[in-house]
Amino acid sequence: MRRLPLSLRLLSRRAPGPYAVQRETAVPVPAADGVPLLTDHYAPVGAEPCPTVLVRAPYIRSGFPWNLLYGVRFAEQGFHVLLQSTRGTEGSGGTFHAWRDQTADGVATVEWIRKQSWFTGDLYTVGASYMAYTQAALAVDPPPEWRAAVMQLGHTDPHDFYWAGGAFGLERALVGGVMLKQDGATAGQALRAAMRLRLRLRRATLGLPLLDAYPSAFGGRRPALEEWLAHPSPDHWTEGNMAEAAGAMEVPVSLTLGWWDLSFAQVYDQYARLRAADRDVDLLIGPWTHTSALEKGWPEVFAQAMRRLRGEPPAYRVRAHVGGLDEWRDLPDWPPPEARAERLRLDSFRAERGWSFRYDPADPTPSIGGPLQSPTQGQVDNAPLEKRTDVLLFTSDPVERPLTLMGPVQASLDATTTAASGDLFVRLCDVAPDGRSLNICDGLTRFDSSGRVTVDMGHTAHVFRPGHRLRLQVSGGAHPRFLRNYGTGEPPGPATRLNPTETTISPDSEFVLTLV
Repeated sequence: MRRLPLSLRLLSRRAPGPYAVQRETAVPVPAADGVPLLTDHYAPVGAEPCPTVLVRAPYIRSGFPWNLLYGVRFAEQGFHVLLQSTRGTEGSGGTFHAWRDQTADGVATVEWIRKQSWFTGDLYTVGASYMAYTQAALAVDPPPEWRAAVMQLGHTDPHDFYWAGGAFGLERALVGGVMLKQDGATAGQALRAAMRLRLRLRRATLGLPLLDAYPSAFGGRRPALEEWLAHPSPDHWTEGNMAEAAGAMEVPVSLTLGWWDLSFAQVYDQYARLRAADRDVDLLIGPWTHTSALEKGWPEVFAQAMRRLRGEPPAYRVRAHVGGLDEWRDLPDWPPPEARAERLRLDSFRAERGWSFRYDPADPTPSIGGPLQSPTQGQVDNAPLEKRTDVLLFTSDPVERPLTLMGPVQASLDATTTAASGDLFVRLCDVAPDGRSLNICDGLTRFDSSGRVTVDMGHTAHVFRPGHRLRLQVSGGAHPRFLRNYGTGEPPGPATRLNPTETTISPDSEFVLTLV
């Protein structure tokens, strides 16, 4: 064990914990097949014996912020912390595949931990995004020493992650192509790869065919991304689907979400299944995106994790941030027991642009705000989007009394399109008296030429204050969050033709709000 490097010592001076921290880097932990899984060990000075926290991901040892947030911050509180690079990444042996090996490698790592002199028999797991996926994978064969799991901003079903609603999640696949392909990259190399993606994103997503255009964002091909793109059917993804294991976890679980996170539905489904099984689970939902939760939301996120790791009684079953009021509420469940569904006809709102729109894949409706990983992520002013003629707007009268939404939102639209298939992107916004329109929740569904189309728009906790109006946007996509619909029905990777389409919405359409 060695003293922390100067950079980490300087960073840790801000809100330090009760213990000094030392670490050992690149410890080779053998997988079941003998492959070394490189692991950084952070330990509190003078706090032994103490529990162990395991964090596993392809990018966890690459440096800031993971070494500070998960290595130093948890060790300062009196825990051994192991940050392990999954196989085939950051110097670990073997070949990396995003959805394989994580159960076996996690089990082998716990076997190694058992043999360490500093292990007390109490194991916890923590982590965000892919770090939550590796926790779900461990739940397939849970070790008896496992005491609790803290799963933050996670996903457990990769098919739903990339193909929810029937359209390919292009932006998240491109970001995933960087984050899940670290190999032996240094922190600087990983940063340069992310910057290259940002600078070349437009060219990579608008060029045709996509299979030849996207490599410009990476400096080469990504076979994994091409595999994700080529398999819209869930049958191809069964090996990597950990949703069932995550929903059946018997250890206590703390779940963290953001209203504009990437996989809200998956985490909520895990929460609902654990609640139905009467498991010990709590849920924190903040005003965050996938990236901002560990920045702006860190005080709440860290406090939730520490309560779970210390075995303290949960401070809440559900803690949700309420938009419109900017306040937190502790609730007995999600949605709250008193929540009720209310159906509203779309023709009860003012149709500001009629009932039809033309979607041109050569100039696709852009993604602005919501669950993105680009600069416009989260809750933003939707004025640039609402100025476009390919976005229909349906706006209510100003509400006279506070209108409180807590739970799922859904649109049910009668729609026809002139193409082989169409996309319906529907978004709920809060329009202030000064005209500023802020996105609340949204969703997209791909449909055939005509019929009743259900669009799940996610969940929200939001209060429309007196004088504010509800607005529904309806359009044909949100690019590059979702791959644009070419309008031809061809496989998206090799397709080269673009077909503009006309889509019409019937006044009989409606949407469903969950009110309290």
